[in-house]
Amino acid sequence: MRVLILDDEPLNRENLRGLLQNHCPDVSDISECGSISEGLAAINTSTPDLLLLDIQLQEGTGFDMLQQIGTIHFEVIFITAYDQYAVKAIKYAALDYLLKPVDISELKQAIAKAKTKISEKKQNERMQFLLELLQKGKDTPARIALPLFHETLYVKVEEIIRCEASNTYTYVFLQSGEQVLVSQTLKEFSLMLEPKGFIRTHQSHLVNTAYIRSWLKEDGGQLMLKDKTKIPVSKLNREKVKEVLKRQ
Repeated sequence: MRVLILDDEPLNRENLRGLLQNHCPDVSDISECGSISEGLAAINTSTPDLLLLDIQLQEGTGFDMLQQIGTIHFEVIFITAYDQYAVKAIKYAALDYLLKPVDISELKQAIAKAKTKISEKKQNERMQFLLELLQKGKDTPARIALPLFHETLYVKVEEIIRCEASNTYTYVFLQSGEQVLVSQTLKEFSLMLEPKGFIRTHQSHLVNTAYIRSWLKEDGGQLMLKDKTKIPVSKLNREKVKEVLKRQ
């Protein structure tokens, strides 16, 4: 579970980090920040599973920050020293909170509840995706699931530029510039994506033909993609690739 701590007091962050490390084995990754602006940036880059959010901050309140995010894809545990009205609102909303100083047993209970919610949410996402696939019958779906280490990423097929084998794993390169390592073989990706305009150019490379810019004659033949990446074409696949390019 990836946890982000947002508290403007360094000592509070240090104490909370220590409690998590010593008493919450389900927490595998802890990051922290001390302001609303840092928190917004960290949420965009680290995509936490759980946010431990101090209510009273120098720039405003934790609620002010949440209102700037829009859709919240993570669980939140509020932390407060005295704001009785905020605590009452949190209770009505059936959300969790911790009072300062944080009690170890209460922290462990709150983390366990958050873990259950996160697990249920991910299971619901997988089930929803399964139903979406079943509704489409035998057609290749518009989105595919990419099982990563900490999460399952759902991406549109057209957002995938190419895939590159790495032993039994595959690097997937996305239109956004993101590169993710997926625990599936390139062969599995070929079976899923070749019906949607992808072509196997090499034993280690699968390319979305929509992103091919040109054919290079160097080194027996290579593809230049629109992002200037050069992709090798094996002798075995050369004629097949040329034939596909002629039809485009």
